Amino acid sequence: MSSSPPTISVNNLTFTFPDSTTGLTNISLDLPAGARALLIGANGAGKTTLLRLLAGKRMAPASTIALGGVDPFASQVAGVTYLGLEWVLNPIVRTDIAVPELLRSVGGDHYPERRDELVHILDVDLSWRLHAVSDGERRRVQLCMGLLRPWTVLLLDEITVDLDLLSRHNFLSFLKRETETRSCTIVYATHILDNLAAWPTHLVHMSQGRVKKWGGMDDFAVPETRGGAEGNSRLGQLVLGWLREDLEERGPRRGQGGEGKTYPNLEGKGGYGAETK
Repeated sequence: MSSSPPTISVNNLTFTFPDSTTGLTNISLDLPAGARALLIGANGAGKTTLLRLLAGKRMAPASTIALGGVDPFASQVAGVTYLGLEWVLNPIVRTDIAVPELLRSVGGDHYPERRDELVHILDVDLSWRLHAVSDGERRRVQLCMGLLRPWTVLLLDEITVDLDLLSRHNFLSFLKRETETRSCTIVYATHILDNLAAWPTHLVHMSQGRVKKWGGMDDFAVPETRGGAEGNSRLGQLVLGWLREDLEERGPRRGQGGEGKTYPNLEGKGGYGAETK
């Protein structure tokens, strides 16, 4: 993909799990190189499933996904980085391992300036040993490791949930600068929308395994608000309305069938279980 701009194209993607449960239905979208796309939706909307398909961790039907024109599963596209919540659940990262050792293991000595910048931005203490730090501190180490080698497509699944406000701000500012100074593209699934109105170039709204709407920020009327009685950010106010509409369409979570029919509970299917090819 190094010779092609890191575009993301999804064309009529429908994905079914091995037990015949439908995960995604007829998804199409096109994100240009340099996009910073927020992937928005309620729990169980299909965001993790889509991200893992984009990352090539699950096999999509032929000709439905292309990153820089290449199928990420069939061709093992270089430069695609997926970072999800499961890393901190790995028992290995809770053992007595020093941070410098981990950074060296992923090429830190080959990218010293980038390594040092990420350590500074994420406020990582090089004296940390992973068995003696918090999950939020482990998350900072994961981000340093995952972003140390320059990537072309970055897929983030709720990865900032453990970060404090300042670390998250500095991290997202770094990512924005990356897309503005070199050829790379980001898709970021998150429920935390505070202070994000100026960050994304695109929004992708998912519900019940479908993309309901997507486009550039200019396509959406982000409300002007000082937070109002609810204290919401501008982007948060927009998405809150979307999620209320989704809930009204879906109804209560009562399993399959009837008025309560919802996107299936895909714990372990959406993306946090062991993956094989």
